[in-house]
Amino acid sequence: MDTGRKSVPKILTYVLLSFWALTTIYPFIWVILNSFRRKGLIISDSFSLPLGDAFTWDNYLTAWERSDFKNAYLNSFLISGTVTVAVVILAGLAAYGLVRYRFPGRGLLYSLIMAGMMFPVFSTIIPVFRMEAVMGLAGTGNRWLSLLAVILPQIAGNLCFAIIILMGFIQSVPIELEESAYLDGCNVFQIYFHIIIPAAKSSFATVAIFAFLWSYNDLFTQSFFLRYPQERAITGLLNEISSQAGVNYGLMAASVVLVVIPVLIVYVCLQKHIIKGLTAGAVKG
Repeated sequence: MDTGRKSVPKILTYVLLSFWALTTIYPFIWVILNSFRRKGLIISDSFSLPLGDAFTWDNYLTAWERSDFKNAYLNSFLISGTVTVAVVILAGLAAYGLVRYRFPGRGLLYSLIMAGMMFPVFSTIIPVFRMEAVMGLAGTGNRWLSLLAVILPQIAGNLCFAIIILMGFIQSVPIELEESAYLDGCNVFQIYFHIIIPAAKSSFATVAIFAFLWSYNDLFTQSFFLRYPQERAITGLLNEISSQAGVNYGLMAASVVLVVIPVLIVYVCLQKHIIKGLTAGAVKG
């Protein structure tokens, strides 16, 4: 009897989660279906499967030929890859130092890191842009300087979250492992790279994935610093296509799919690391 009573809330939970999953996944499925549908049929019949004469590859061919997706992909991967590597390195070292060392101002530094998560990017974008313009990075028309102008604020914007996640996991790593390594003659960097990183690899993977995705999807910062066609990243290209395509919904749907594909691949392949890393990062020893 008790088992039956316990199973009712469990079934209800599964039903609610399934409904939530459908409402989340269905819009993307709808976009994929209509990206293969002929232009004139999307408004009149946008919910059926694009079979027979309704099916076409023209939307993808038009999107690829009209827009410079190759250059936009290259810029996005350069930005997001650099941001990801820099955030993982800097956040890992900062988190390890804050967890394992006691120094004057440590509490204040931790408070500033926590406070840094409360300020949205649009509240600081104007002074950041002016500062980078004075440094000769922003608004120069040079592709590589403009990409660097985007990379620096994105690194700063991701560091606070990354440090907090990594601190939570490093605290759960037994300090006895490090003490044994010290007795064996290892220095700080050897301990960090040979003990901390292998033990916290799930959390490092989580930080890397989120840093990449946030950087890849960041239209706001890119719209400020990337103003020329050769500098445009993938989200800026999608914004341009949506403003020019008008009522060509098939072209816009195909463009959305082309933009989302890298994100979807990253998430599907690494979702276990995301869940495991966030769960581990929430545990404190």
